[in-house]
Amino acid sequence: FSDIRGFTPISEKYKGNPAGLTKLINRFLTRMTDIIISNGGTIDKFMGDCIMAFWNAPIDVEGHEKMACEATLRMHKAMKELNDIREEEAKVENKKFLELKIGIGLNTGGCVVGNMGSKQRFDYTVLGDVVNLSSRLEGQTKGYGVSTIICKNTAGKVSDLETEVLEIDKIRVKGKTEPETIYAILEDPDTKTNIAYVREYLKAFRFGHLKDASKILRKIPEEGSSLSNYKKLMLERLLELETNGLPSDWDGVYTAETK
Repeated sequence: FSDIRGFTPISEKYKGNPAGLTKLINRFLTRMTDIIISNGGTIDKFMGDCIMAFWNAPIDVEGHEKMACEATLRMHKAMKELNDIREEEAKVENKKFLELKIGIGLNTGGCVVGNMGSKQRFDYTVLGDVVNLSSRLEGQTKGYGVSTIICKNTAGKVSDLETEVLEIDKIRVKGKTEPETIYAILEDPDTKTNIAYVREYLKAFRFGHLKDASKILRKIPEEGSSLSNYKKLMLERLLELETNGLPSDWDGVYTAETK
């Protein structure tokens, strides 16, 4: 699942120009679609600015997990290129530039694929818990300050990805009781030191050592690191937990209150 971050203010800018908004979305979706298809994916559907896609169907695709992850990296790169073009266009037209960013959630597992719907109309689509979780992971990218979140099953298949795949939490997503270990694909390279800080932070956090966890996180630079936003958001979480106190049944798993 892929979704544009902060789409509401962008659509508000085009309040009097719905055709202009349509042109922008079509421009964005065309680039993303090209990347997904060229990386072996199948477009399921578009939902406004959201893209739902899947791999390994209608035919089996060997190494589909890596293909999907590589697609996410290419999608983020394409977004930066599109933003550069749009920024230049805004300068020429003397208009305010609004940057587009996307969050992506990616999950691997068994599901049902085929024609589904009503007697009058149906779609070729996928259905199952793994699909729902993928959507939830996309929603969590905002809360973790990273661009792509993948599940443990996916992470276990992409150890040879060219960029870092870093565990960032164990979480109960909204609507589910079973915890999920989640990972971020770092599209921008980071230092081994900063990556080690995240791993140390997670150990302290899961043992409930909130002050130690906070000290570790603060070692990550405020700027110049792909983990700076993650650091900021996790410090906010720690402050909230310190204020409210850890629950008596603390198990080191964070329960998400939002989708």
